Amino acid sequence: MISNLKLLKKYIQSDLVSRGISFTYSSFLNPLVRFHIILRVYEYTNNVLPRTPINVFMKIWFRSLSLKLGFSIPPNVFDEGLCIVHYGTVIVSPFSRVGKNCRVHAGVNIGGKAGQYSIDEAKSLAPTIGENVYIGPGAKIFGGVKIASNCSIGANSVVNKSFEIEHQTIVGIPGRAIK
Repeated sequence: MISNLKLLKKYIQSDLVSRGISFTYSSFLNPLVRFHIILRVYEYTNNVLPRTPINVFMKIWFRSLSLKLGFSIPPNVFDEGLCIVHYGTVIVSPFSRVGKNCRVHAGVNIGGKAGQYSIDEAKSLAPTIGENVYIGPGAKIFGGVKIASNCSIGANSVVNKSFEIEHQTIVGIPGRAIK
């Protein structure tokens, strides 16, 4: 969670490095780069400056860009090093937790279990994803699953059970580990 300006700078820098670029004003013209930066600034204002005009402004800007790009990504879900590769639908539950250096493609859905639950129950029924995870185009991850670090989830896979061994490739419907 971004709680100070030093962490904000670190998160933005990590996100840009995961995209393979460094910050320049011309890179800010790229909507995906702009989304990463605005997401992190919105997280900062949401955590440190809630209920202030700057937070309201960042929320409006963040939501506007999210709608334009097709993203439904709440704040404080992804750790540093997030890389969203393409525009397109990306839906993430606000109760999910994703580790460092996650690479996400278009058409991904990371959601909780269907139904109405209390907040504590909803947190336990949403995915927890480790560090250095690749999530291929169209992958769906739902329920209270845990994905270990350094895993790859193949295109159009549906993951509805936990994979707690590192360095696995998960493919298919339902998802299964392959060698």
